[in-house]
Amino acid sequence: QVLLVESGGGLVQAGGSLRLSCAVSGLTFSTKGMGWFRQAPGKEREFVATIGWSGIYIAYGDSVKGRFTISRDNAKNTVYLQLNSLKPEDTAVYYCAAGGLPFTAAPKYDYWGQGTQVTVSS
Repeated sequence: QVLLVESGGGLVQAGGSLRLSCAVSGLTFSTKGMGWFRQAPGKEREFVATIGWSGIYIAYGDSVKGRFTISRDNAKNTVYLQLNSLKPEDTAVYYCAAGGLPFTAAPKYDYWGQGTQVTVSS
C-alpha cells in the first residue's frame, strides 16, 4: 500500500515560515519525481514545486519562486517544502504527490497525500 503523509501545516502570520514534510512508504521513493501542489477554497489545484529523483532537477510555480524551497532525503523517504515570506494568498491545503518524473501537471502524478492545511493571517 502506497502512503503519502503530509505534516507541518498550521497557522502563521504573514511574513512567517513553515516547513512541510511528506513521508512516503510503499514505493521506491528514490526513483520517483515528487511534487507539491496546493488548493485554496473555490480554486483549482495549483502547482507549487517539483523535484526529480536525484534532487538535481527542481521547478517552482511562478507565485512561489524565491520564497519556497523543495528538497528531499532519499534515505528517509521524505520530501520537504520550506515556505518563507508567507502571504495570506498562500493559504491553502498543500498536497504532496509521487510520479515517475518531476511533472508540473497534477494529472501526471500517480499517488497523492491527504493534504495539510496552511493558513496565513494578515
